[in-house]
Amino acid sequence: MVVVSGATSLVGRYLLPRLAGTGLAVHALSRRATAPAAGVTWHAADLSGEFGLPAGPTPRLVHVAPLWLAPPLVRRMSAQGLRRAVAFGSTSRFTKERSADASERDVARALAAAEDDFVRACEAGRVSWTLFRPTLIYGDGLDHNVAVLSRLIGRFGFFPLPGRGEGLRQPVHAEDLAEACVAALESPATFGKAYDLPGGTTLTYRAMLEEIFRGLGKPPRIVRIPLPLMRIAIGLARILPGYADLTPQMADRTSEDLRFGHVEATRDFGYSPRPFTPGATRR
Repeated sequence: MVVVSGATSLVGRYLLPRLAGTGLAVHALSRRATAPAAGVTWHAADLSGEFGLPAGPTPRLVHVAPLWLAPPLVRRMSAQGLRRAVAFGSTSRFTKERSADASERDVARALAAAEDDFVRACEAGRVSWTLFRPTLIYGDGLDHNVAVLSRLIGRFGFFPLPGRGEGLRQPVHAEDLAEACVAALESPATFGKAYDLPGGTTLTYRAMLEEIFRGLGKPPRIVRIPLPLMRIAIGLARILPGYADLTPQMADRTSEDLRFGHVEATRDFGYSPRPFTPGATRR
């Protein structure tokens, strides 16, 4: 049996059918139980509150909900025989730790603390753990990264870019992360290790925008804007529905390299992320 917590997340959408396809009994935890699917049993569970766990031994957990919710879940499930846990953090642990925005620094500290707590909980319960840190996740227009940029481009027909946008990015498709979970779940080579999981293309922020334009079937129309004006524009855009996640620090980071390697992940479980394809869905 494998329990997937945060099952309605973007990665969870891809993960559930893949796990069910391996023959495992899959139990999905989410705030609201969803329509039944082959090989998947749904359980309504608010991971931040009290909830019941599936009955019987639960040897495996894949946690795709926020990482700080994983440690108490691991502690509870250890009493039911949990022996394997895969969880997701984020490379934001590193990229936001020196942000000028206090809330972003808080996120970085919370991720670092959650990683430590997750490892301690697993080791105390004798659970073999693996931690994934993906970069900028996208997929099917349901993410809060590429999808936000796509909506802005679709609404205005152009994109205002602060400076040259030379900072490097590595968008990673959620389906590749789901495949990484399945590959690593039964691999002893991954036990007790953390992996950065970037996408298969390293490109500048500007080039990423150009790919998003092309994915929308539009010619790239990118207008360079002075950084102070861009910060004001982002503050105004936050008022619009669907753009509350934007912060002025996003403008600052367009010139920063946010690049990570995946040599260890490829060596240990064959991680092979696709090139950046914002217009594609499943491969």
